Amino acid sequence: MSAGTPAEATAAPQDPLAIVRTRGYVSVLVVSALLGVPISAGAYGFLVLVSELQSLVFNDLPKGLGFHGTPDWWAIPPLAVAGVLVALTIRYLPGSGGHKPAEGLKTGGTPSFAAVPGVAIAAIASLSLGVVLGPEAPLIALGGGLAVGAVRLLKRNAAPSAVAVIGAAGSFAAISELLGSPLVGAFLLMEASGLGGPMMGVVLVPGLLSAGVGSLIFTGLDAWTGLGTYSLTLTHVPATERPTVGAFAWAIVAGVVAALLGEAIRRSSLTLQGLVDRHRLPLSVLMGLVIGVIGLLYAVITGRPATGVLFSGQDGLGPLLADSAGYTAATLIVLLVCKSLAYCVSMSAFRGGPVFPAVFVGAAGGLALSHLPGLGTTAGFAIGIGAMTVAMLKLPMTSVLLATLLLGTAGLTVMPLVIVAVVMAYVGTLRLARPPAGPPPAQARPTPAAPAA
Repeated sequence: MSAGTPAEATAAPQDPLAIVRTRGYVSVLVVSALLGVPISAGAYGFLVLVSELQSLVFNDLPKGLGFHGTPDWWAIPPLAVAGVLVALTIRYLPGSGGHKPAEGLKTGGTPSFAAVPGVAIAAIASLSLGVVLGPEAPLIALGGGLAVGAVRLLKRNAAPSAVAVIGAAGSFAAISELLGSPLVGAFLLMEASGLGGPMMGVVLVPGLLSAGVGSLIFTGLDAWTGLGTYSLTLTHVPATERPTVGAFAWAIVAGVVAALLGEAIRRSSLTLQGLVDRHRLPLSVLMGLVIGVIGLLYAVITGRPATGVLFSGQDGLGPLLADSAGYTAATLIVLLVCKSLAYCVSMSAFRGGPVFPAVFVGAAGGLALSHLPGLGTTAGFAIGIGAMTVAMLKLPMTSVLLATLLLGTAGLTVMPLVIVAVVMAYVGTLRLARPPAGPPPAQARPTPAAPAA
């Protein structure tokens, strides 16, 4: 029996109070908390592995070959290799390497345990070799898949609703600290899965518990190993003033621009994805080469390292804000264009999450906008992140929280601006989106034939 989704678990009309009082619900809570420990530890190990491979490929290997620093063209061969590895994984391993990032952040359904190796290999090959995607979607799939596998191993006849809830809790644990706060991760999964109604709390509580445990494990492993936090954090946030009328006007502009840019990226990546799906291996390699060339062009035009365009952007977000005074408006626009193009191409052929590149693209655009009068650096940074994140994910609550909690106290000051930008970008994105293909007219449907005797 396949696992359902958290939304499916809430579909049937049930009494939440009656469910919470059952021994089975207590068992779900206990299992969710216990599984949060190994799953969050595994997620931390996954992030460590990706980071170490990135350093090996882009720092140690060039030095070992006698180069003084990393050449700007260096990313092109690893990205071609990434195309080969991801294409073969998608073709030959179960699960197709995980969900397609061009189709948005999907949390519906829980992958089977058999899909876990393919998801892990495709994500590691993509993320460690320079593809412009983030680790959040693979971690969600891996956490859910491992949790479901553990439940199936412990109790083969477990109820589908319980399996769905525990699978969701595994996803909560896997991304508990990735976005800087377990609360942001919880809202991300809640909005993406469509949780709602009187059963929302019943389904959400095991996930929150698992996320809390996972956050503690991430913090403990960071202190114990000294390898790093692997969490979206900013160490230097410039002071900001209270919002002005001019800043609100720029927030509206940012929302409109983000909606247009986000829809252009989405439609282009979906078009390229259709081509890649028909010729998986050669076009995956070609897309990898294109990403490398885009990074090279950025380096040639701006004189900055090509790695500013590559990878998810998670590690580059803090330095971008801290060194914002060293970026001219022209440089930021070139960064915005190159990162958006590489993001679009990456989503068409590789496996990873769409969140962190959207955050980085929004941050670059917001900083470019802050060069105009009436908008400060921190305010521009925040509204850019919020607007672009909602344009790509269509998750307004998560976008507001991510853009504001990331900035600490300054985020609370600029929150009204972020809300305006997010609302404008969200409405604009929905208005620009292509309408889904509806069912054929009722009169055109053939009448079913009577079964033969």
